Amino acid sequence: MSIRNLLEMASGVRWNETYTDPLSDCRKLTEAQFERKAGASLAYMKGLARAAPAGSVWNYNSGETNIVGAVVEGATHMSLSTYLSKKLWRPLGMEQDASWWTEARGGMVLGGVGLSATLRDYGRFGLFVLSGGVVDGRHDLPEDWFEDAGSGHRIGGKLIDYGYLWWPMASGDPIHRGAFEGRGIFGQHLYINSRERLVIVVLSARPKPTASTVLDDSAFFAAVARTLH
Repeated sequence: MSIRNLLEMASGVRWNETYTDPLSDCRKLTEAQFERKAGASLAYMKGLARAAPAGSVWNYNSGETNIVGAVVEGATHMSLSTYLSKKLWRPLGMEQDASWWTEARGGMVLGGVGLSATLRDYGRFGLFVLSGGVVDGRHDLPEDWFEDAGSGHRIGGKLIDYGYLWWPMASGDPIHRGAFEGRGIFGQHLYINSRERLVIVVLSARPKPTASTVLDDSAFFAAVARTLH
């Protein structure tokens, strides 16, 4: 598979993301991480079977975000957290230190989980995204990267509402046109709307990963955008 396949969640690997199923792959991966053994995360991913050719089917796979993190660590020869600190955290002037889970002492940083920062610093990261990836006046990313990353992609002939590790907002409300977000399973959101020049950060701790939403998040973001328009 290609790195693009990983970013699009289109690796073709068989995977069950059901958070409430103790036998699902995401729960088994979590248990492997709790063992606190270096290499356990990638070892579990390596043992998965193939369900379809790479690039032909979309299937959300949180374990593959760990593989993306491992790719970055391998390419940069530094931990994911050190790379983030060097490239973004310090240059963007974050107010507070952040923390990021590692699988064990000396093990890899878990790319798909455990990044803990203050709301204001998540907001600063959102402003970096809103700028198109500008740090200290220079573009550290291709200028159209976030436009592509935050848009739906065609996988196996079907248009999927998923970009490169970002979720495009549903197209039902025109205020969300071109907007996208990062989501956490317990109600965390980083909403980016470049047309409205708006970033919204929500830090939540909902009791369940599914079916525990009190307010419609999309409607809430739309209401904020219209109020500030």
